[in-house]
Amino acid sequence: MRIMAMIVRAICGLNGLIGHVFSWLSLGIVAICFTVVVQRYLFAVSYVWMQDLYIWLNGAMFTAVAGFALMRGDHVRVDIFYRPATPRTKAMVDLFGSLLFLLPFCTVIYVYSMPFVMRAWSYQEGSANVGGMPGLYILKSFIIAFAALLALQGVAMILRSIVVLGGRSDLLPPSQRYDALPPTTDGAA
Repeated sequence: MRIMAMIVRAICGLNGLIGHVFSWLSLGIVAICFTVVVQRYLFAVSYVWMQDLYIWLNGAMFTAVAGFALMRGDHVRVDIFYRPATPRTKAMVDLFGSLLFLLPFCTVIYVYSMPFVMRAWSYQEGSANVGGMPGLYILKSFIIAFAALLALQGVAMILRSIVVLGGRSDLLPPSQRYDALPPTTDGAA
């Protein structure tokens, strides 16, 4: 159980680090978008590569932080039943949900996107727009990173569920315990 808890810590630490680093891209996205708007409407100047840049940064940020969002429980979930459930029930839902839905989803994304990404790398694909950004193949690689980081977090959820079902949630970091946020009692779902 200790090894499982250590693996959960390591995976959550990796996704936490990546999430915190890539979340800073949002500041760059806003700054670049603001610059594009000011240039276009105040100075009648437009650079296609700058328009590509903030869209690409947005795509990179959202694909890179998906595992981080899953770790924090920020993904959309129908939690009418999940939120008030006991830690044991939550562990069962996460265990079976990760095994039956999350990991197969990540596998499908990986299998179907790999030829797409490899083809982009083979000819170092750039923007389809004239004057656009080079290096679209790098952005497309984030699809693989998305699948890998989400699958890693799925493995962490499975291991966390096993640790909790084994009665050793004390081995988990406080942020990864099901009782970290107590269920609401005001009837809100």
